[in-house]
Amino acid sequence: MSVQESGGITALLGDAALDSSEDCLFLNVTTPACDDAARPVMVWIHGGAFVNGSSSTPWYDGTPLATRGDVVVVSLNYRLGALGFLWLGDLDDRYRSSGVNGLLDQVAALAWVRDNISTFGGDPNNVTIFGESAGAMSISTLLALPAAQGLFQKAIAQSGAAHNVFTPAMGAAMTEEFMEKLGVADIDGLLRASAEDIAKAATKVEAKLYDDPSGLGGPTSFALAMAFQPVIDGTYLPQDPLVAVANGDAVDVPFLTGTNLNEWNLFALMSPGGLDDSSLLDRLEGIFGSGHRVRDVYASDRPDVSADELWNAVLTDASFRIPAIRLVEARVAAKSPTWQYLFTWATPAFGGVVKSCHALEIPFVFGALNNQGAELFLGGPVSDDLWELSAAMQEAWLSFARNGDPGWQAWNSESRPTQRFDVVKELLSDPMSAERGVWEGVL
Repeated sequence: MSVQESGGITALLGDAALDSSEDCLFLNVTTPACDDAARPVMVWIHGGAFVNGSSSTPWYDGTPLATRGDVVVVSLNYRLGALGFLWLGDLDDRYRSSGVNGLLDQVAALAWVRDNISTFGGDPNNVTIFGESAGAMSISTLLALPAAQGLFQKAIAQSGAAHNVFTPAMGAAMTEEFMEKLGVADIDGLLRASAEDIAKAATKVEAKLYDDPSGLGGPTSFALAMAFQPVIDGTYLPQDPLVAVANGDAVDVPFLTGTNLNEWNLFALMSPGGLDDSSLLDRLEGIFGSGHRVRDVYASDRPDVSADELWNAVLTDASFRIPAIRLVEARVAAKSPTWQYLFTWATPAFGGVVKSCHALEIPFVFGALNNQGAELFLGGPVSDDLWELSAAMQEAWLSFARNGDPGWQAWNSESRPTQRFDVVKELLSDPMSAERGVWEGVL
């Protein structure tokens, strides 16, 4: 896997024993047969905040999906952290692509799929890219990346949208901080640094950004703070992907996206709580200018919950649900075929506090409920209801990969149809509309 510091969620998912190396650009292919059947191809792009993760995580085993759907499943690695996304274009024009190196690795893998997947029984003209978190953010950005055009025909973004990009100025602020932490003053010093030292310096920048999201010229304090993200360099990534999509980029690519109901609860495990109502109101006032109004909106569907839980709901919307909705709105305005889902099954794991948290849907999509790492997040024996939920999600993803339709009504701006995935499956109309409304003009 790509160079990264060990620990955190990577260890939870079962990646801790994998070797970390600059020589990381490998992919995995799972196929029912190496024949001329021209099966649909599903290419997985892993998450990890652009700083950790691997295509070899046990959750991402393509065998159940390939077997159930008679498809070819590919998973890929890409450069992470500073090696994949450090903006050096302002320091040396030879490195104009440095802010999207990780995305260009994904493009190279997709080109390999185009040129070679028929050998593995796949159809190079029926490729669906799908990914979660930073993988979904990558996919949402690939929609606007000229080098990626024509390399995939459909796209699925799970818990990630098009908001997570840097301007060159924001990228330069991260680069300045990174080089200070690394102890180098110029490109030559950077080139002499070891991969291990680069990973350590990247971790220090992440820690500082987490403590003060706006202090490095990064996102405002309520947004998902990540030190390394694709940079809008004007060449390889010509413009903000949300703007590009609104202008019709990838207009003919069917797109499925969605989020989990309690995304932020996973991250809250790693953060001290203890907010009281006064502190919550202060935070909401800083974002919306009206703390009581927004608090009351979020509390109306969540009676008797703590200030911490309300804040987690706000951060779930800020970092995941509202960016996904903005991307859906932009695509539909451009008349691009688009579908939306909401995953709501709440796990009893971690004492039940994480509920329907970030990444929880992944083993359901892959049919990997018994794989290493899944048991920690599922919180107990896998019931028949959970296998049925997994089967429903797999069938939707497989249907989309085959024909570009997951099996429910496409999104429109009137009813905003959203497929709910839980033990009971249902099609919702404009779910949590009041919460969505408070973000108008804010995000």
